[in-house]
Amino acid sequence: MKKITIFSSLFIGVLALAQGIKFEDSNFATILAKAKKEKKLIFIDAYASWCGPCKLMAKNIFPLQSVGDYYNAHFINAKIDMEKGEGVDLAKKYNVKAFPTYLFINGDGEAVHRTLGYVEEKDFIQFAKDAEDPSKRLTALKQKFENGEKDPEFLKNLAGLTIYSDADFAGKVLNRYFQQKTTLDQEDIQMLLSGTQSTDSPLYTIFHDKKADIIKFFPEDSYEKFDKNIKLNTVAKKAYNADTKTWNDSYFMTEAQKFLSKEEAEKIYKRMKANRALKNKDIPAYEKLILDLYKDTSAASSEELNSLAWNFFENVDNKTSLEKAVTWAQESVKKNENFANTDTLANLYNKIGDKKNAKIWAEKSIELAKSTGQDFSDTEKLLKSL
Repeated sequence: MKKITIFSSLFIGVLALAQGIKFEDSNFATILAKAKKEKKLIFIDAYASWCGPCKLMAKNIFPLQSVGDYYNAHFINAKIDMEKGEGVDLAKKYNVKAFPTYLFINGDGEAVHRTLGYVEEKDFIQFAKDAEDPSKRLTALKQKFENGEKDPEFLKNLAGLTIYSDADFAGKVLNRYFQQKTTLDQEDIQMLLSGTQSTDSPLYTIFHDKKADIIKFFPEDSYEKFDKNIKLNTVAKKAYNADTKTWNDSYFMTEAQKFLSKEEAEKIYKRMKANRALKNKDIPAYEKLILDLYKDTSAASSEELNSLAWNFFENVDNKTSLEKAVTWAQESVKKNENFANTDTLANLYNKIGDKKNAKIWAEKSIELAKSTGQDFSDTEKLLKSL
């Protein structure tokens, strides 16, 4: 027994020494000052609480000793939710639109390198090394492009680094890349589809010219649907004035009806207005539009209903509207019971004051989370509060 106890103590000691990334527990201004003083870059894990790949990185990659050894020695590390607190302004400042995004920022607050997505151990460490090498930073890569670099692999890499943070620049990079291609493979097509966001983009011409290549890998109806979405995205951008937060109704409806029926255009327009209202935190407008759009939910998927219900839980206070959201969550559960929608239902019941049902569904949600290996800490907090 004594030997086992000693071994156990030694084993625990070894585990204690094996440390992953150590994240700072302070605000961004303090972190920035520390980075400047220590002459280090800041590494920011820009995440969102609902993001699956973010959770996987936190579970599989950040705790690794090799990762911790490099990041802790070379950077001031921060983990910031981009949808809460000061993260909201930081997301705007650094143009974070996809999660997880990894930012490398100098002591003056300038982003010198970035990447995104789930990244395996070796690549994650290599990204950090690239961030420290001025010749491999994003700023240097952009300059290399401006100087006329045409190497296809370089262009593909640069497009991948910028496509979610600087779409216009990525479009220029991809245009140069595709000008050299006579035929497209599946990876090329994925890049083309990701980069083509407007009918005004030079990539849209390539999208049309290369239709024969694209439909070798994607059904033609998917191609037509994507084409329609590009047109819609273009019309919506021109119809919405971000400065005044107003829509040009007549412009949108006139242009949209060139490729949609009036009924389709009206429904899509309402949905776009609702999404924009939510983004602008104009909750009364969002609430009214969604209640009108979803009078009939028979065609809505389980995921769509759960998303609507959760948005109402987070943003709406009107009890009648919240009771409607409860019915959406119930329908979502009936169509496909899972951890996410049972958690939504539990939270909604709690918000309208039905503690009994909130407890029932919180317990059910935790049970489902355990069976699928998901993080149920927030649901557990809810259950303990009931």
